[in-house]
Amino acid sequence: MSIPYDESLIWIVVIGFIVAFVLAFGIGANDVANSFGTSVGAGVLTIFQACILATFFEIAGAVLIGYKVSDTMRKGILDVSLYEGHEKELMIGALSSLAGSAIWLLLATALRLPISGTHSIVGATVGFSLVCRGTKGVRWIALAHIAASWFASPVLSGIVSFLIFWLLRKSVLRSSKPFEQGLNILPVAYGLTIAVNVMSIALDGPKLSNKYNGYLKEEETLLRKTVGIVSIVSNNYNVLMLDQMPWWGSLIAALLLGLVVAVIVYVFVVPWQRTRILLAMSDDREKAATHLGACDKKETTALSVITESPCGGSGGGGGGDGSNSNGNAKDVKLRGNSSESPLLMVAQAEEVENAQADCIAAEEEQPEVSRLFSFLQVLTAAFGSFAHGGNDVSNAIGPLIALWAVYSEGSAKQEAETPILILLYGGLGISTGLWVWGRRVIQTLGQDLARITPTTGFTIEVGAAVTVLLASKAGLPVSTTHCKVGSVVCVGWASRGGEGVSWKLFRNIAFAWLITVPMAGCLSAGCMAIFRRVISL
Repeated sequence: MSIPYDESLIWIVVIGFIVAFVLAFGIGANDVANSFGTSVGAGVLTIFQACILATFFEIAGAVLIGYKVSDTMRKGILDVSLYEGHEKELMIGALSSLAGSAIWLLLATALRLPISGTHSIVGATVGFSLVCRGTKGVRWIALAHIAASWFASPVLSGIVSFLIFWLLRKSVLRSSKPFEQGLNILPVAYGLTIAVNVMSIALDGPKLSNKYNGYLKEEETLLRKTVGIVSIVSNNYNVLMLDQMPWWGSLIAALLLGLVVAVIVYVFVVPWQRTRILLAMSDDREKAATHLGACDKKETTALSVITESPCGGSGGGGGGDGSNSNGNAKDVKLRGNSSESPLLMVAQAEEVENAQADCIAAEEEQPEVSRLFSFLQVLTAAFGSFAHGGNDVSNAIGPLIALWAVYSEGSAKQEAETPILILLYGGLGISTGLWVWGRRVIQTLGQDLARITPTTGFTIEVGAAVTVLLASKAGLPVSTTHCKVGSVVCVGWASRGGEGVSWKLFRNIAFAWLITVPMAGCLSAGCMAIFRRVISL
């Protein structure tokens, strides 16, 4: 490209923005379910409420912490120096990667498969590069680090969620007063959640690009160095200068704000929650007692022992005591080792099994504890949505930022910082996808994969969000889908054993993961091959 803003190439930029919005739409329809799917599955939020919260926190996460992952996606995977003098080819390649990822994501969403947007965009980027420069165009060591994080992140997320669930079960669910214990941990949970989020934003936050330095006055520069946080609107750019705050300043700010939130929760929220939940439970007491009584009755009548006489008489036949004379023989199954042993008659009706499952659930989680963690899960879901915005929005618009940087700078090196307005654009696209199509995958992840309660949903949200946030700050484009599914499977297995997870559905999801990279790569490579034939590069 000879000069920046070459009018002959503006069509590539326009199409790139359109396709990037479609890709962000696909990620919103598929991936945002990771953040609020468990909350909807646990009955804490309606789909409408989840969409409202997700829209706000996805965009906030994209703008405040999304810049690092986008830098990795646009410059870390490819050797961009190979495209010096061939900037137009790099722009077409970025457009091809956007198109390949978008096609695969929309197809997977139509099939209700929660695949990884990260996998899609990485595979698509590698795909077009193989067509343009062969194997030498890819930074294989960097790609290996990214791929390793894909396997490590669900394991780490699952372990974190499992440990939180284990501590919660020991300290709250199985304590003599679980409701009071739950109230006691509310301030700590809220304070830590807020502190981690503030730390993730303030520590090594979005940098100030050199192109903006000329716009700053001396007073603004002094304020930037003294306070560390300034938002300046100049020449239609919104610049956040969080990189000037030292690490200890970020830590102190996070701890202080977390402490303030914990005190507020202890003084105001805990008494309000105690009063609200106890009043609600007193209204529901009769219904709960009736339900548990029905469980006990069905458990009692599910089993009966019939003794078979040594002479061959049947206690369950037409003679004898006539215990089976009511014509319900088709509803039971007889098991026994010999004619001298008692026969155990077990009812096979599905309603009995469901009643027993309900009783087990009632033992594990009391209604007042469920109500308490329902309130807390809203915060953790928002936490997860914020982390998702910082990670996956950057994946969606990484190639778009590369396309824009090459076009505006006239160089393949892409030295400018990630524009915040493009991050905002990606956040809007993701939010649109969630509103239009996201409920399909919300049901798959939130209800079908495992039975989720407010307490297990809380542990799943925290474990996955912490893992994604740490990866985002390290610049690793991990899969939010992997983290959330890893947490769902681990907590589902820990809470209910092997039957607590739909292994058939998990197998289908894992299969979709395995084919995502090659599918997106092939689609992107195909798009690039078509462009090379149609356009002279």
